[in-house]
Amino acid sequence: MFSALRLPRSLPGRGLALAAALFLSACNAVSTGGSGPSIDTGAAVPVALLVPGGAGGDAVVSRSLENAARLAIADLQGVKIDLRVYPTGGNAGGATAAASQAAADGAKILLGPLYSEAANAAGRTVAGEGLNVLSFSNNPAIAGGNVFVLGNTFDNTADRLVRYAASRGNGRIFVVNARSTAEEVGRDAIARAISGSRATLAGNASFELSQQGLVAAVPQIASQVQASGANAVFFTSDNAGAMPFLAQLLPENGVSSAEVRFIGLTRLDIPPEALSQPGLQGAWFAMPDPALSQNFVNRYAGAYGSAPHPLAGLAYDGIAAIGALVGSGKSDALTRAALTQGSGFVGVNGIFRLRPDGTNQRGLAVGQIQNNQVTVIDPAPKSFGGFGF
Repeated sequence: MFSALRLPRSLPGRGLALAAALFLSACNAVSTGGSGPSIDTGAAVPVALLVPGGAGGDAVVSRSLENAARLAIADLQGVKIDLRVYPTGGNAGGATAAASQAAADGAKILLGPLYSEAANAAGRTVAGEGLNVLSFSNNPAIAGGNVFVLGNTFDNTADRLVRYAASRGNGRIFVVNARSTAEEVGRDAIARAISGSRATLAGNASFELSQQGLVAAVPQIASQVQASGANAVFFTSDNAGAMPFLAQLLPENGVSSAEVRFIGLTRLDIPPEALSQPGLQGAWFAMPDPALSQNFVNRYAGAYGSAPHPLAGLAYDGIAAIGALVGSGKSDALTRAALTQGSGFVGVNGIFRLRPDGTNQRGLAVGQIQNNQVTVIDPAPKSFGGFGF
């Protein structure tokens, strides 16, 4: 599908597909003085799982999130979790009602919702109850107070890749992004990562997310890259959007991965057909520990007869963190101080920890596309004392 340039009249804007949907609005973080509830460690701890529910894609991801949460509960040893599921309808109003009911039912912590607007609303609803929310969003705009985001953030990925690039002599980085909200957020994350590292920003170019805009912009982008002296080009687009065409058109205009390192903010190995694209050979991207991820996929498929949704691991991670804290036997196990412990947790995709500002930090591997397959060139760290932390 990538052998020829076949742009739709208007590119779909699905770049950053697992992430862009979570940037639904410019929500403000909840501010609360509450630190968390007191729990009875001798009894099953009520945990509210907030999922979109409904039909279609929301129903698929909801079922997968619940299945993963129950798989995690089954893995807990000596810890009892009373999981209660509440559909939100995928919107702020439904999330408000679900969070209110969960609090009334005695929940000690909320896991979910998925979308930013819903997570923001849920957090506001239970802030006065002293309850914390571990949302599945990756939008740092809603993080803070009693709301945490479990989704991998652009800052995590950008920081990992920028630091690795600098360590390998590819620290003069040129950034290319489409003019869309999600990709501009990604661009800013890369810029922050560069400013906090030994790398330097060689330049930035953007293009209109349309067939005409992309084709018209590529020659100028290529000229800018060549004039900048960059030895790496960092893209915010993914293979569901403009990345396949950038990887084809830039080499045709004199900028190839054989001359400068191509780096992707998104998973350049998705879909699998992308691995055979000539323009992506040698490209770098960040990914969870592949062995741990595959183990989760296998275990989930064995339990439920199908592969998990790509976001399902977030539900497992949330339960794993809750279970680890409750297992300490302390009544304050679900306070903000406990949730943000520096040592972090181990989830299905590797290590992660929650930051006091509500964002997260995840241990990621660096992968490279070589000979139409993915090779891990720098493994994911096993603790937060390792590279990148």
